[in-house]
Amino acid sequence: MKRETQNILLILLGGALLKITINGDYLRYVKPAQQPWIIAGGAIMVALGAIAILRDLLAARATAALEVHAHDHNTRSAWLLMVPVLAVFLVAPPALGADSVNRTEARAPQSASASNAAAFPPLPAGDVVPLEVNDFVSRAGWDKSGTLNGRTVRLSGFVVHNEGNTMLARMVIGCCAADAYPITVRLVGEGVSGFGDDTWLEVTGTVVPGTAVRANSYMPDLTLTSVRQVPAPKDPYEY
Repeated sequence: MKRETQNILLILLGGALLKITINGDYLRYVKPAQQPWIIAGGAIMVALGAIAILRDLLAARATAALEVHAHDHNTRSAWLLMVPVLAVFLVAPPALGADSVNRTEARAPQSASASNAAAFPPLPAGDVVPLEVNDFVSRAGWDKSGTLNGRTVRLSGFVVHNEGNTMLARMVIGCCAADAYPITVRLVGEGVSGFGDDTWLEVTGTVVPGTAVRANSYMPDLTLTSVRQVPAPKDPYEY
């Protein structure tokens, strides 16, 4: 690969990192805490590429034109490496969704599996309590004091259809999308039959006690009281 191509690729890759950080698309790949590191990495790549290009221009020789024919084939091959970088500029891949849930085995939330006897604090007062799906599933499977029993909760997530079940799901990540795993809730009741996979919903309902067990990968049932479609959040993951 020619030095000119290497330098341009370095600038484009750094620019792509800066772009997805500025517009928020980086949240499809990593946790929010990684933002400063992505900005720093992108800025360093752009700076290094620009410095290298300036240095090469200052050191250019008239005889460089004679090398164009000899390196023409290698240059065309090298430029193909720009395709994935340009793809990030033009089309950002979507966040993990229903397909990932169906291909990845659900498991107990890490916060719950760390200790079977973990104490869960009481839920706050109110007719409807907003919870993360991760917290809801943890309490449904591991909370022996039954803090969810009889309480109406509000959850948001995307729809997944699998083996006749309609589920509300979120992907949980520890560091980045590569280590993501699904957390799911089976929706029981009316109002969800018309929504396709990956549709984002906000639902309210009550847990069916004893439904989150090892045999079903700790997937509790939620008896619905309301369902409404909502836009996909900027940050689609839970942590």
